[in-house]
Amino acid sequence: MDIVALGELLIDFTQDGVSAQGMNEYERNPGGAPANLLVAAAHLGCETAMIAKVGDDMHGRYLKTVLEEHHVDISHVILDPEVFTTLAFVNIAPDGERSFSFARKPGADTCLRADEVDMGLVRAGKVFHFGTLSLTDEPVKGTTIAAVRSAAESGVTVSFDPNYRDSLWRSRTAAEAAVREVLPYVDIVKCSEEETGLLTGEEDSLSAAEKLVADGKKIVIVTLGKRGALVRNREGYRLVPAFSGNVVDTTGAGDSFMGGFLAGLVRSGKKPEELSLEELATFARLGNAVAMLCVQGRGGINSIPDRKAVEALLKRAQP
Repeated sequence: MDIVALGELLIDFTQDGVSAQGMNEYERNPGGAPANLLVAAAHLGCETAMIAKVGDDMHGRYLKTVLEEHHVDISHVILDPEVFTTLAFVNIAPDGERSFSFARKPGADTCLRADEVDMGLVRAGKVFHFGTLSLTDEPVKGTTIAAVRSAAESGVTVSFDPNYRDSLWRSRTAAEAAVREVLPYVDIVKCSEEETGLLTGEEDSLSAAEKLVADGKKIVIVTLGKRGALVRNREGYRLVPAFSGNVVDTTGAGDSFMGGFLAGLVRSGKKPEELSLEELATFARLGNAVAMLCVQGRGGINSIPDRKAVEALLKRAQP
């Protein structure tokens, strides 16, 4: 398996106009950051697998079907009749940026237990990926930490995207403590420029990236929205410009970027510490292309482009 991810698999109910009665209407979109990433990587030819729990309900069964249609291994996605599939309600501003409200008290994703996870699958992947939504509550927090440790101790490359959602945490202090607990096991960090302070206490993107590399992270990526991405390793840093295009909905932008980046890394056949800064910039350019095509549609998974579309954009935009 190329990439294995553990975490939230959920429904994004995305704002989609107003009814004749003047009420907001919402469209059901499959999502969840780790799932978005896996679909993006699968579209680029990677073998991917999802570890998650959803409710044994109309939404959970739908999510499994969607992942299967996108060639993500779902044999480790559990249907639980005792809890309901997590829902996120997404409002979209005119510039495409989003705000969230979650139905998750508890949601199925928070109820994944360690004894339900095949650690053999975790250890079998080339890359293991996770985020902080699976660190907010027990039992999934302990499950995630156990999986991260198992991957790291087996020599699997560990990838981490905070994907911080303030409303899901008791406090920012609790989120910072959870991040400190997992960072020692992480090889690759991808964060937005709004999340650098959470990870390092540094608000400046370059300073935060330098601090993470000094702390032993092998690759650090800071996504910069319309400005592209900053990539950093021990060799130095590079700013990789974004592609231009019409932004409809930024849902899944960072996830699809990271799916593209990790697909490039996996295809290289190299470990993170073996990669040059030039190679990282190439992977980031691939990620930028996937992300730009994604944000031109609505929702996460349903807007992730196929390989032909990504290759066509990269070819058109060659210097």
